[in-house]
Order: sequence, then structure tokens, then C-alpha cells
Amino acid sequence: MNTVEIKKVLKEQKEYFDSGKTLPVEERIIALESLKNCIIKNEALVSDALFKDFRRPGFEAYATEIGSILEEINKAIKEIKSWVAPVKISTPPVLFSSKSEIIHNPYGLVLIMGAWNYPFALSLVPLVGAIAAGNCVIVKPSEVSSNSSKVIARIIKESFDQKHIRVIEGGVEIATKLLSQRFDYIFFTGGTTVGKIVVKAAAKNLTPCTLELGGKSPCVVNDASNLALVAKRIVWGKFINAGQTCIAPDYILVKKDLKEDLITNLQNTITTFYGANPEESYDYCRIVNKNHFDRLTLLMKSGKVVFGGKTDKKHLYISPTLITEVTWKDKIMKEEIFGPILPIITYDNIDQVITKMKKQEKPLAVYLFTEDSYLQTRIKNETSSGGLCINATILHTTNMELPFGGVGNSGIGKYHGYFSFQTFSHQKAVMSKSFWPDLDISYPPYKEKLFLLKKIWG
Repeated sequence: MNTVEIKKVLKEQKEYFDSGKTLPVEERIIALESLKNCIIKNEALVSDALFKDFRRPGFEAYATEIGSILEEINKAIKEIKSWVAPVKISTPPVLFSSKSEIIHNPYGLVLIMGAWNYPFALSLVPLVGAIAAGNCVIVKPSEVSSNSSKVIARIIKESFDQKHIRVIEGGVEIATKLLSQRFDYIFFTGGTTVGKIVVKAAAKNLTPCTLELGGKSPCVVNDASNLALVAKRIVWGKFINAGQTCIAPDYILVKKDLKEDLITNLQNTITTFYGANPEESYDYCRIVNKNHFDRLTLLMKSGKVVFGGKTDKKHLYISPTLITEVTWKDKIMKEEIFGPILPIITYDNIDQVITKMKKQEKPLAVYLFTEDSYLQTRIKNETSSGGLCINATILHTTNMELPFGGVGNSGIGKYHGYFSFQTFSHQKAVMSKSFWPDLDISYPPYKEKLFLLKKIWG
């Protein structure tokens, strides 16, 4: 699609939005139900596409993508009428005979740029919020997970008038052309480097953005009790989708005297989950393409592999791998891993951990394993991250009552559930004042009125 064609599409969407067709709540519900029904109808196609892109098992496909999208849609349909209702706000005495409220207006024309690692969820979950808020949307799926991109395009074409919601597929060239156009809001999920490009492009039109990025999310293990359960929860969160998850534990910080026991439990758990040879496991995914495979195998040269380390480029397979003896200067500790490699670093006391975390870029998540309430409070209050999950990994993102998003280098803004609706809505302040009474204290001349003003505001 060339620039002229893109401009034509945006013009049609702008006209559709200006017609007011997206504003009635009933129409938004119809649109959401249409999307829901189409996803259910094409569930097998979605699972098949994810298997082709990642060799992802059906359980993970539903748990991480299909189910989460349907849950978002169901929640939006159920609660949208309360979301769009004006919020009554108290009015101070100085504004007597006035009423105040907040209303939610759609931004208008929205661009959603999805990521390749969870292609359906990271394109369609924000879309749910954009529809609920009453916008028109262009969805640009990632070209990296090409099979999923095609199915996303099919689902949206079957679900909506193209003037309302439309998919534009393509690579960097198409993304660049889209970013050169004027949108009312941009929602981007991906890496920090591209996120900066998106912000720079948006700044030309002062377009507001949400950036869902990533970073090196640490997993801190401080207690000796329940190490088997700790290992189970870490392995699950790290190696789901072969580690290609923005909120996966990126590395472990473990108390020095717990290191060997933890490694033993991690090894046992990996074998329990995926067998002695994970390459033969139906439940273990593959790396998305050769570029990422090459990047990851290069990272594996850091430190010492104590478990795993097997690769097969032909089948894009990298086994679940544990690495020790890495330093903060190693390449693996300077960039987000985004794969099935888990470095393990020791510490002596929690002050070392907190000090180090403060020096690092703020991650999308922090995982803390401890039953020490004092330590939990310290991590809550003394560290900054998009989210904090205690004695579990990843699960905080499944609660739609919690906002999901980063801070600093890991992102700007938040979404999920009501927070998605808020993200794609302009919260407009509205005040209505009656014509009577109209006291002269508000108007010049102000002589001898200041004392009255101070009494009212006193």
C-alpha cells in the first residue's frame, strides 16, 4: 500500500468518525460482539497460525491470547455503559450555582501497532478498548509473525466496516508511512528502540501515545522455604512461549547460599515440564525466526551454561537454558533477552539488590519470592517498575482490574479492562453554571472585595 492509498483510507475513516456512527453505546456493543463472535468462529485458525509461527501448543494459545481477548471483550460489553456515564464531581463553594462532571470523548482516529510475540493479544486487546471508547482504528500487526498477521486481517475484515476498523499489513516501510500520517492517538507495543522512533514521529503532530515496551525484569529469590514451588513458578513464567514474553523473568537474583538448591530445583522442574529432551515436547515453543535465533545463540556465549544450551537452527530450537558466572558487563545483562535463556546472579543481602535495581533502567515487572512482609514492603516502596508480582510470575497481568504498563524505559501509559477504555478516551472537564444568581464579587472593580474572596476560599 502506497502513501496515496493510506491517505485515502485515513480520509474515509475520518469521515466515518465525524458522522457520529461510533458514538452510540449500542453501536460499540454491537462492534464488540461482532469481534467476539468472529474470534470464536475462527479459533482453530488462530491456534493454527500460532502453531505455525511459534509451534505454540493449543493450551498456551488459548491461555495467553484467545481467552484473554475474549475476557477483555466480555468485560467491556458488560461494563461499557457504566464506563461512558458522566462522572459527577463535587464543586467548591466559590463556584456556587455550578455543576461539574467528567465525560469521556473518543480521540478519533487511532493507530494500534502490535508486537510479534503475542500477535493476537497485543493487537486485539488494545483494540477492544479503542472500540469501547468510540474510536476508528487502523491496526498494524507485526510482519514477523506473518501467519498470525494474516488471520488478524481476516478476522477484522469479517467483523467490521473497513471505514471503522481496518488492518494494514506490512513491514518497516508500511510502519514508517503510517507514522508519517496524522493520527489522534498511537498505541505501540514493541521494543524500546522502535518506541523512541514512534514517539519522535508522533511529536511532529503532538499526538499522544501509549508505549508498551519491555526491559530486563528481575526475579529476586530470598527465602529458602518452598524452593521447589518457587522454581515451578519461575520456570513457567520464563519458558512459556520459549521466553519470548515482554514480562518474562529476564534474570534471577538469588541469595548466595540458596543458589545451588535453586538451580537443582529449576533443572528438575524444566525436566518435569518438558521432559529430558524438550525438543520432543509438544508443550515447548520455537524461536520466531533465524534473526532472533542468531541473536540468542550469541547471548549464550556469556557466562557458563549449567543446564540446557542445546540449539538447532534448522528448527529454530533453543532448549531451556540456565547460565551462571555472568557479570553486569556481559552482553546478556545489557539487553533484554527475550528468549529461553535464564542468567542466575547471587547477592549477599537485599540492600545490594535494591541498590542495583535503582541503577538499572526501570523494568516492566519485578518478581519477588519471599514471605518476609518487611522485605515485600521495601521492594514495593523503594523500587520502581511497571508492575510487581510477589511469589508468582506474570499472573498480575491477567487481572483486568489492575493496570498494565511500564514506567520510564519500559513504557508510557497503561491498559487492560477499564484502563484500556481510559487510555483511548479524552477525559473532558465540563462545568455548567446557571445564569442566576450572578454576584458582582467576581467582576471588576475589585476594591474592597478581596476580604470576601478570602472568606469564601478560607
